[in-house]
Amino acid sequence: MSETPQRKRVNLALQGGGAHGAFTWGVLDAFLEDGRLDVVAISGTSAGAMNAVAFADGLREGGVRGARSQLERFWKGASVDGTLSEDQRKAIGLALGFWDPFKVRDSWAEALADNFSPYDLNPLDINQLRDVVGREIDFRAVRESDGPKLFIAATNVYTGKVRIFRRPELTIDMLMASACLPTVFKAVEIEGVPYWDGGYMGNPVLFPFFTETDCDDVILIQINPIERRETPHNLRDILSRLDEITFNAPLLQEFRAIDFVARLIEAGRLDSTHYKQIRMHLVASEKLMKFGARSRMDADYDFFRELFAIGRDAGSDFLKTNFDAIGAYATLNLKEQLN
Repeated sequence: MSETPQRKRVNLALQGGGAHGAFTWGVLDAFLEDGRLDVVAISGTSAGAMNAVAFADGLREGGVRGARSQLERFWKGASVDGTLSEDQRKAIGLALGFWDPFKVRDSWAEALADNFSPYDLNPLDINQLRDVVGREIDFRAVRESDGPKLFIAATNVYTGKVRIFRRPELTIDMLMASACLPTVFKAVEIEGVPYWDGGYMGNPVLFPFFTETDCDDVILIQINPIERRETPHNLRDILSRLDEITFNAPLLQEFRAIDFVARLIEAGRLDSTHYKQIRMHLVASEKLMKFGARSRMDADYDFFRELFAIGRDAGSDFLKTNFDAIGAYATLNLKEQLN
């Protein structure tokens, strides 16, 4: 008679990054198949938010098998396999996540974006990804059911501050706000307030874990490199690196806060009964980091499956190496990340 595997409680932090979010799909699939992680809460931005909600909806509907199937259906639905035009392919790719509005243009159609806003070029605010999300996700059922807490980030256009949308209130507009690229789509209005992509203020946000869950372990699934040991020389690579730095800045600020609190607790200057000593863990892959920024717009299903396979390997490797540490100590050295 086999023993029931030990389960450990974790929070998941899912980065946005366009089509590269298919890597996160692979990591989540490996976690679900393994069966030893009890996900308490998920924070997601942009493509990370899409993964978070698909995960939660599938889990609600059919447990582990349902979550794995729902994630696969979402990424299949968001893909193009040659049946769509080149413009439609680009539209899906753009809708999936961060897009550098200053990149070198490859066609006259893209060049238009240098001089016109989405209010000029897309007055009807057509977003094919919204159709996929509306078809695949039952938002009412997600709101009314139990399961992991959801923290979906968007940026308030008026104030420049982050807004966190939580599971009991979640709508399709809130999810699309988290992935609203201001150079491609009109701002998403919620209760009369316009919102843009959440990645400008958190990719993803971590602070809800500090006060809204009783779990101290956070697994960050990274798809945007913090560090690159090379100096870009051409314009496209320079702007791509600027893009990565910009969207990682809020995350590094939260790393700094976590590290600061941990050092104060260790020095006895803060009471650990009132302050959390967060244990950070990281899932990343050198194979993923080798893909350039422009591949984040590639919505081909074969490419998604390639990233999925890389994510599966990364997720499995993480569990083999770090599972025992969960609940005991951090495996991500924040000092190294910050220095």
